[in-house]
Amino acid sequence: MEAAASSQIRSQMTLRRNPASLLPQARMMPTFCNISEDSMHLCTNSSSKKNNLVGRSSLNLPTQIKDFGKTYSSAGVFTYPISTAEATPLTTEEKIGVMLLNLGGPETLNDVQPFLFNLFADPDIIRLPRLFRFLQRPLAQLISVLRAPKSKEGYAAIGGGSPLRKITDEQANALKLALENKDVPANVYVAMRYWHPFTEDVVHQIKKDRITRLVVLPLYPQYSISTTGSSIRVLQKMFRNDAYLSNLPVAIIKSWYQREGYIKSMADLIEKELQIFPNPAEAMIFFSAHGVPVSYVEDAGDPYRDQMEECVFLIMQELKSRGVNNDHTLAYQSRVGPVQWLKPYTDEVLVELGQQGVKSLLAVPVSFVSEHIETLEEIDMEYRELALESGIVNWGRVPALNCTSSFINDLANAVTDALPSATAISTSNSTSEEAENDVVGYAIKMFFGSILAFILLLSPKVISAFRNFLL
Repeated sequence: MEAAASSQIRSQMTLRRNPASLLPQARMMPTFCNISEDSMHLCTNSSSKKNNLVGRSSLNLPTQIKDFGKTYSSAGVFTYPISTAEATPLTTEEKIGVMLLNLGGPETLNDVQPFLFNLFADPDIIRLPRLFRFLQRPLAQLISVLRAPKSKEGYAAIGGGSPLRKITDEQANALKLALENKDVPANVYVAMRYWHPFTEDVVHQIKKDRITRLVVLPLYPQYSISTTGSSIRVLQKMFRNDAYLSNLPVAIIKSWYQREGYIKSMADLIEKELQIFPNPAEAMIFFSAHGVPVSYVEDAGDPYRDQMEECVFLIMQELKSRGVNNDHTLAYQSRVGPVQWLKPYTDEVLVELGQQGVKSLLAVPVSFVSEHIETLEEIDMEYRELALESGIVNWGRVPALNCTSSFINDLANAVTDALPSATAISTSNSTSEEAENDVVGYAIKMFFGSILAFILLLSPKVISAFRNFLL
């Protein structure tokens, strides 16, 4: 599989657009999505507004950007409360485990459709009203069948599958070595949400290995209820329903975008890639973040937007401290459907920057720490072509952090910081959870849901309208 994509400056040229490419890992929220009320909120010390986006009047970019101040911090650690004791102290007999959480991706083209099914079957991706939740899996089956052909084209364009598993395994091995160098031997596990190795299987292995203290480390710098939140929900259910796991001390690092090591690692990559441009000081630093629907933020309290803006601010403050004063902007990629997503949109801003006369642009995939389809296909192919067509002459792209030594070392520090705060998960099952586990009720729901999905599949008019809506 491909190594991390390196930035190269290219003169404007005519490229063949791939209009059929589809990014399932990014474009994963149809219009009927909704967010539950159990999201986590961000507490920041923002006090004033700062205009840190360029070309605001002509680009119609956001008008409220927080001045966060240059404040690095340790990882934000969320631990489950226990009723009988505080965090348990470390002992020399501890058997430590670290679970890296990631999205996962199809490793072959044959994996694409089942991967998409797993994605859309997640109630944190498609949020249906309680009355219609019996349609979750039939609807996921329908969507995955419809989207698989175009999605396969996207994966075919980057070599026939996602490199995410390979890169995440390499990060896990590097993290294990970094922890050993800090005299913290640990088993490091890779747990994917929607493909192998599934989170559920990894949890069973952790139990089998008799781990005595666990740190859960999502490989998402910023928290969103659709990424870290979804994985935490799975862990909560598994741990609370198991006598051994419910007593296992666990620390969950829910976000770590403020960590000094991460910020400096990102600044290092940006500073290095700027030197490739004919005139580094004139290059626009273009942060492109994974988008989420606005309803996530405004209705469900998702802290993702605030954390992303603060993350970009901290990176730019670090660059300015090194004498790098380039203009920069933040936009959001990977929207789908007619609902409003976080703005400004990457594709629209690229066109407007070209119209404004920007000639050199350095793309920074700020949501991702591993190369995958959203960097290798969406940014490197689709957005690059769009930028060149819009008048951008010099294009560069900052590679994902992957196994950058300073980044891996900071992840190791985050783990050691979190270890002392690990606490056990109390066992409690709500009546709603028990109701959802009712076997008879589940069978009835699946029966009627399957009939409805079958009817939809056999209806040419419905399927045509649904296909146009999704694609």
